[in-house]
Amino acid sequence: MAKDKKIKLKNPFVNQGYIGPEYFCDRQHETELMLNHFDNGRNITLVAPRRIGKTGLIKHLFYQIEQKNKNAICLYIDIFATKNLRDFTEMLGSAVFNGFVKREKSFLQKATTLLSNVRPVFTTDPFTGIPKVAITVEPSRAQLTIQQIFEWLAKSRREIYIAIDEFQQIANYPEDGTEALLRSHIQFAGGVHFIFAGSKFHLMAEMFGSPKRPFFQSTEMMDLRPLDKEIYYQFANGFFGKKRGSLDHDTFISLYDRFEGHTWYIQNVLNRLYENCQHVKSMDEVNRETVRLVESKLPQYESLAQFLSSNQFNLLKAIASEGIVAEPMGGKFIRQHNLLSPSIVQSALRGLLDKEIVYRTPRGYIIYDRFMSIWLKRTFG
Repeated sequence: MAKDKKIKLKNPFVNQGYIGPEYFCDRQHETELMLNHFDNGRNITLVAPRRIGKTGLIKHLFYQIEQKNKNAICLYIDIFATKNLRDFTEMLGSAVFNGFVKREKSFLQKATTLLSNVRPVFTTDPFTGIPKVAITVEPSRAQLTIQQIFEWLAKSRREIYIAIDEFQQIANYPEDGTEALLRSHIQFAGGVHFIFAGSKFHLMAEMFGSPKRPFFQSTEMMDLRPLDKEIYYQFANGFFGKKRGSLDHDTFISLYDRFEGHTWYIQNVLNRLYENCQHVKSMDEVNRETVRLVESKLPQYESLAQFLSSNQFNLLKAIASEGIVAEPMGGKFIRQHNLLSPSIVQSALRGLLDKEIVYRTPRGYIIYDRFMSIWLKRTFG
């Protein structure tokens, strides 16, 4: 990560990945708190909606750790796409292999000898050309391989930091006892620090807050709030100022409020504004660039709509029209949007929640993709 610090971007408003501290806004308090937890031997559970900056914070934290300790190994895996324990084992094992191989040339030979259940496969990243190692595991050997990986980590004599994003996914694995299996190894992995990150509040709260679950009260719970408006404005306006431009304060605040502080959406709009505007004086420029952004995603949204039932799509349009819906099965909402019945709405809502197109907030149901919500409202009224 240290090399990333030298990268100079033409457009400073990053909307994918972590480049370095120069392009990362604030989160000073959260970073210091997480470092303090690690320094005192406490693992962390980090819960936040998607696209609010959770992954960026983790990568920024890892950057700070690696700057202080050149021998530290920081590993990040996103297990959202995993379906079972074998998938998880292969993803974790591949991350461990690649993390260590970069530091120790002899690691691959040693690890392959000790981890008798894995088959390393050598590949090359098609975009960067960097060699990578992926491992494959027989399904029946997944539990034993997990045990061997954690034993190796504990014996490595390095400070290791592992972030597992979308951790709630393990609750869906078909194997019984996955949570207990991982907990039994993690609690004895000395020198290995963990961040369990997730976007589904109710599942993460259950996994780490219920006395019936293996991870009960085993970590420090943290939630991630939107960036402070004024700090974010100073950060954004600074980049406009460097190119002898400007970003109107009230306009930025309106942009921030439109997306409720969700960093990914704001960064995308700022990225377009920085590209096309010297001075951002009003919401006219913001609206123009937002529409261009939404229109660039039309094929994606139209394709997604084809995979929804008519009841699901009608409900989706109704939610977009309202912005947020506290009682989707309520008679007033159903009549106003010509929906069929509470039972049909309930079934459609369940399908949209399962597909993670809609999610529930404390204030009600909302469409996950804010740009999609704008498209629906503009197209269907």
